[in-house]
Amino acid sequence: MNSGTSCETDIFQRLFSSDSLIQEQLIPPPTSQKKPTVIVIAGPTCCGKSALALMLAEAVKGEIVTADSVQIYRGMDIGTAKPLPFERDLIPHHLLDIRDVWEPFNVVDFYYEAKHSIDLISSMGKVPIVVGGSGFYIHALLYGPPSGPASNPEIRKKYEEQFDRLGADEMYERLNQLDSEYAKTISCHDRQKIIRAHEIMELTGEKVSLHNWKNRRIPKGYDFRCWFLNRPRSTLYRRIEDRCEKMLAHGLLEEVDWLDRHGLRNNSSASQAIGYRQTLDFLAGNRSREDYLKFVEDFKKFSRRYAKRQLTWFRRENMFTWLDLDLHDPEAAMELIINDLDAR
Repeated sequence: MNSGTSCETDIFQRLFSSDSLIQEQLIPPPTSQKKPTVIVIAGPTCCGKSALALMLAEAVKGEIVTADSVQIYRGMDIGTAKPLPFERDLIPHHLLDIRDVWEPFNVVDFYYEAKHSIDLISSMGKVPIVVGGSGFYIHALLYGPPSGPASNPEIRKKYEEQFDRLGADEMYERLNQLDSEYAKTISCHDRQKIIRAHEIMELTGEKVSLHNWKNRRIPKGYDFRCWFLNRPRSTLYRRIEDRCEKMLAHGLLEEVDWLDRHGLRNNSSASQAIGYRQTLDFLAGNRSREDYLKFVEDFKKFSRRYAKRQLTWFRRENMFTWLDLDLHDPEAAMELIINDLDAR
């Protein structure tokens, strides 16, 4: 183990205090001196990432590594648009269904799990294709998770109590006033990130956005080829609303009801995921027709807002080449990616 990796691991442990940190020794050593090529396909929800990734994986003999903070949970299938069984039989997918819904999972766990999967795929002579819309996870894979102060239990407890007393909206608004740049990158209902942000600001006296990936560098071990898929906003929003309707028709309410009985509410991150939070609120109410119509409206609204936040996040990522899938059909987009792969 080299000193750089040890230092990096220490930073991760201080920042996240993860009880489920994946040990670095699980990652197999590289089998050659050449950097493994890794294709990264990102984009807002419902833009067509998964379909393109499947076509690309078939064409280049690749395997897919999922960069989705919710698809890692067993049972969270419909609301995450998780790849169907026949798609997973066609192309191997990594980091799907690796946790039960009540188990914690954070960006550090993803970092090590994803590196392990990438190295495993590369060792078999195949191309790793990282696919997802979680900007935080993908950024961590490219640069390593951000540095930050060690957690302070007393300060953390204070903000947890404030969150429970004041609610997500008030705590998010306070964060937005103190650090609007960071607030734009997270959900207004993400309890864990909101509390951690307030904790960091009290510990350091500085904005959280000043601590994100300072002196960042691209890891030397991989040759990343990064693509961001997009569509015009009107087209994207129409696709999002259609998908929300299909999720409901395919049994989202029943899925969330089952997950609720198996510990979903005990997971502060998974229970706040778009679609799941709105469904939990609906199931906990009177379930009248008016409640249902309001629930569907909120489901679509928050899904659109999530897509907007994804676009905001990736506009700051200078490693990504953007592809408009209304200008380039999936076949043309795939050809561009393959040509780039062959040209370097």
